[in-house]
Amino acid sequence: MSGHSKWATTKHKKAAIDAKRGKLFAKLIKNIEIAARTGGGDPDGNPTLYDAIVKAKKSSVPADNITRAVKRGSGEEAGAANYETIAYEGYAPAGVGIIIECLTDNRNRAAAEVRSTLTKGGGSLAQNGSVSFNFERKGQIIVPSEGLDYDTVFEKAAEAGAEDVQDNGESYTVLTAPGDMVNVRKALQEAGMDYDSADLVLNPKSEVTLDLDSARKVSKLIDNLDDLDDVQEIYSNWTAPDEVMAQLDDE
Repeated sequence: MSGHSKWATTKHKKAAIDAKRGKLFAKLIKNIEIAARTGGGDPDGNPTLYDAIVKAKKSSVPADNITRAVKRGSGEEAGAANYETIAYEGYAPAGVGIIIECLTDNRNRAAAEVRSTLTKGGGSLAQNGSVSFNFERKGQIIVPSEGLDYDTVFEKAAEAGAEDVQDNGESYTVLTAPGDMVNVRKALQEAGMDYDSADLVLNPKSEVTLDLDSARKVSKLIDNLDDLDDVQEIYSNWTAPDEVMAQLDDE
């Protein structure tokens, strides 16, 4: 029985990993379609598409899937969905502010699923502006740290107009004003530095520090929101002491 139980557990974990990978692929493909639709299907002339393709490749999305997404988005191939971007503001447990960005072809479905998931997780929807005032849009470039020292990355990024560089151990996070992101990314590339992703993100201006119980609830709610098909990005303003983060990782 123990052997069967172990196999069932392993099978369940693999299914969960496969589901996460499938969700990630779907998100990345959506981003490519939208980028190609709004800026054309040539990555050399469309920096947003270029970055979306790089991010997809780094996440091992098959090349054929990427090519078809570009063609659908640019109109070369039929089958593109009529996606629209919608952002919802809400509160998670412990008063944590949360912004949920969706890319959907069904506004009513997206709204209903986001509202239901928030409510079940002890949160609620909020009025527009009541959460977003505490966030600001930034360019964010993730650079693998292997073979690169912080000072070198900081110097090249700052020369190109970056606002800050953060050392995360396995990678560096380069933060820029939204309009400077592409120039900074190109400068890093010209200096021979690889990058994993370049995105426009929302960063909180102030954060709420949580204890272990509250951190569990908030991270569970964010996981459940992230599982929704229409959800593309989730931003929140919570943080926790190192020991709490370590315990969450262990769980």
